[in-house]
Amino acid sequence: MNKQNSLLGFLLIGLGAYFFLRHLNIPELSPFYSWPSLILVIGGSFLLHSYIAKDYTNLFTGALLFGFGLHFLAVQHFLFWIDHWASYLLIIGIAFLLHYQKTKHNLIPALILLGLGLFALFTPTTPMWLLWVQQIFDLIESFWPLVIIGFGIYLLKKK
Repeated sequence: MNKQNSLLGFLLIGLGAYFFLRHLNIPELSPFYSWPSLILVIGGSFLLHSYIAKDYTNLFTGALLFGFGLHFLAVQHFLFWIDHWASYLLIIGIAFLLHYQKTKHNLIPALILLGLGLFALFTPTTPMWLLWVQQIFDLIESFWPLVIIGFGIYLLKKK
């Protein structure tokens, strides 16, 4: 398998399957024809590429996209799913942890984000010193397209 073309191949297969199922218009799947499903498919493609091609450069990106896609999809469809800003910290922490598992880099940010996310999720009331984090995530939720644009610009500038 050619490592360069495998990511594009996985992306095309995933997106093609998504749009083909959408074209079939299966009533049971109609709630899943949404942008979180597309993010989930794209993230899954990055994860598949990373693990199958043993090229772990896209592992963090794949875990991040897959986690956010899964979270946004689950919030829409499952009543038991927790919609709390700390879940974003957990998703980012898990992405760092998966990246650490294969590259042995970024363990400290993973543990800090996981610890802070679990603490914020399981405390009955948010402590005063943690309210600024909630305000930042409220701002990000309001302007998330700009965050995505900024992250894209960062990736283009990164060497």
